[in-house]
Amino acid sequence: MGGAVSAGEDNDDLIDNLKEAQYIRTDKVEQAFRAIDRGDYYLEDYRDNAYKDLAWKHGNIHLSAPCIYSEVMEALKLQPGLAFLNLGSGTGYLSTMVGLIVGPFGVNHGVELHNDVVEYAREKLDDFIKNSDSFDKFEFCEPVFVVGNCLEISTDSHQYDRIYCGAGVQKDHENYMKVLLNIGGILVMPIEDQLTQITRTGQCTWESKNILAVSFAPLVQQSRADGDKSDAVQLPPVTVRSLQDLSRIYIRRTLRALAEEDSQDKGLVQRVPQKRKRRRCRRRRISTYVFVGNQLIPQTVESEEEEQTEEKHKEEENHKEVEEEEDRDIGDIEILKQVNVLREQIMALPLPESLKAYLLYYREK
Repeated sequence: MGGAVSAGEDNDDLIDNLKEAQYIRTDKVEQAFRAIDRGDYYLEDYRDNAYKDLAWKHGNIHLSAPCIYSEVMEALKLQPGLAFLNLGSGTGYLSTMVGLIVGPFGVNHGVELHNDVVEYAREKLDDFIKNSDSFDKFEFCEPVFVVGNCLEISTDSHQYDRIYCGAGVQKDHENYMKVLLNIGGILVMPIEDQLTQITRTGQCTWESKNILAVSFAPLVQQSRADGDKSDAVQLPPVTVRSLQDLSRIYIRRTLRALAEEDSQDKGLVQRVPQKRKRRRCRRRRISTYVFVGNQLIPQTVESEEEEQTEEKHKEEENHKEVEEEEDRDIGDIEILKQVNVLREQIMALPLPESLKAYLLYYREK
């Protein structure tokens, strides 16, 4: 059995494959996927499998296949400032990508059943904020995770503009999910073996669209003795940012914009070396997924289509050689090193070191 797309050598290679297969279709989704390295959310001993189009599970830790996350991100139609709720937030991988799109004036909440997984997600989030250069390239809405059963959310909880549920939803829980959604909002969840997009069009009206045939493990229902009441899950509060926090956001935004203008004025182009990709045999797009052991794996198709003959392969190699010659002759285009421009600008400001550290979110690099 194989994945819906070919395995990648690294995160960028995986994203290239998802784009080629039309799972990633918009620039903002592509940018979010490239900014968050999927391998960072794997345990180190399993990282070699991170760039395969397969689900991964170890204990309570679980990641869906990349093609599933791609379809979810596209179906959510995310925009800056929206309120997002992730039911079954897991490692926080999806929530972190969402945070790059909804930005600092959005809301980004997650509910996860297992306490150890929430701790794992918080560790990964902290590592992203402290160590990833992508953090300085985007305005970010930091996810907030709580432990609890997403079928036990308090009835007085606020509503959200976008919701994703990462486990199979029984038909009798469909309305429970829908009422968490604002009018005009979008809910994406697997229900009756279909990844479904539901749009709330009015107080009591919804529109549904099937996206993809899938097979998810069902939501865990609370088991308790008759008469026992479970504690309702209290979602994180929606708070107004402090003036100090707003100042940091706008200072960073202004410096980032100035850096971009300066680069354009100087005509500088940042070029990243392109690596030679190995020849691959592409499969037809697959729409059915099954569980095998602990893995959610796309079903194989009966036949494979060779996309290139040997003659076309030779032509491609010749074309690459021409491109490499052009790359060596770049004229007056200056090649820049990969540097964190925003950090350099903040460090150059005539400010106390403590204030610089605050503007940098206390990042060390």
